[in-house]
Amino acid sequence: MTDTSTPPASDSSAPVSESDVPAATPSEEASTEVKKSESVASDSDLFRQSEIAADYIEGLLDILDYDGDIDELVSAGRPMVEVVGGRLQPLVGQRGATLEALQELTRLAIFRATGSPSRLLLDIGGYRAARRKELAAVARNAVEKVKEHGDAVRLEPMSAFERKCVHDVVNAIPGVQSESEGVEPNRRIVVRAAD
Repeated sequence: MTDTSTPPASDSSAPVSESDVPAATPSEEASTEVKKSESVASDSDLFRQSEIAADYIEGLLDILDYDGDIDELVSAGRPMVEVVGGRLQPLVGQRGATLEALQELTRLAIFRATGSPSRLLLDIGGYRAARRKELAAVARNAVEKVKEHGDAVRLEPMSAFERKCVHDVVNAIPGVQSESEGVEPNRRIVVRAAD
């Protein structure tokens, strides 16, 4: 929490009057208070979102008669829920399609409970961590092709999560850049030499 008390007077030789210090307008003061309350409440709000998501996923696992351990956390400013267990592959689906759908349903459950949209990230069976590694390799391969031949490389259509993984890798490498083009569900990344 920020200390907003008045600092002790300095020993400067020139006295400072209140008219010399610009006063904050009421709207600036209100804006500052809103920002403070948002930053103080944000971690607890994010953890609350992950708790709601964990409860929702636990109910779903019970209905489906699946066993899984559920971890709820906040990472990089996002609520996260990770489900680990033996036979969870059907909840991931082909190329994570079922996982993406479950994530959207879980986000809707959070919205229903809180009235606020959520950026929840759901992972089941470590799929996202494994996919992140695969996509890093795809991104590095595309960068190598661009540097070797100079031509832009268009990757296959990807989900928003997958595109972000590729963008993060490409943007960390000097001399190349990436951008998304197209419309969902055929939105893809193009990697090209930096301008």
